[in-house]
Amino acid sequence: MEYKSYMCVICGWIYEEEQGLPEEGIAPGTRWEDIPANFVCPECDAGKEDFEMIEI
Repeated sequence: MEYKSYMCVICGWIYEEEQGLPEEGIAPGTRWEDIPANFVCPECDAGKEDFEMIEI
């Protein structure tokens, strides 16, 4: 299954499933749907609902 990327529509920060976010305890390969609902953007604190899938 192909990895996807999601961008914060508030500040433009990008979460890439393949890379994860190890410094926040999210392992590489973690799918967006497996990230907790209370996740916030590390750049601007926007909620998970403020992200949209993008093509890189």
